[in-house]
Amino acid sequence: MPSPDPNIPTVSDQRSFDGVSHGYAPDGSPVTPPPVPLEKIVGDVVDNLSATAKAELALLEARGELALHGASWAAAWGGIAACALGVAMLALAFGAILALAPHVGPLLATLIVVVALLLVAAFAGWRAHNSYGDVRTAFRRDLGIERTDD
Repeated sequence: MPSPDPNIPTVSDQRSFDGVSHGYAPDGSPVTPPPVPLEKIVGDVVDNLSATAKAELALLEARGELALHGASWAAAWGGIAACALGVAMLALAFGAILALAPHVGPLLATLIVVVALLLVAAFAGWRAHNSYGDVRTAFRRDLGIERTDD
């Protein structure tokens, strides 16, 4: 008598997976979960929107704090730079007066340095005015209306 093949399952082993579903229900329709009440869905949506709004407000607050921190340090270091520049300009002016005084006299040397510094100040003021105009344009509500005084 030939020996049975060990790879062929016996009749009792062929139906051992009856309780396992592989995406279909051979013995009937699958059990559907009960429907979720509308109040719970709406409550979840409101909770999610509330959490999102709180997170957005926290982000805006953090960005505002960062901007304030950066602006305060920029103002502090800018003040130090402006003081240093002022002292350097004074030193340059005194040096120019002292260098020109033996050649043209102290009064004319002082006038030459003052006129040169006034020309530098006028140029810097003109550039600052143009930059201020760009800032005003950027913050205007209606960019479609262009006026000559802006």
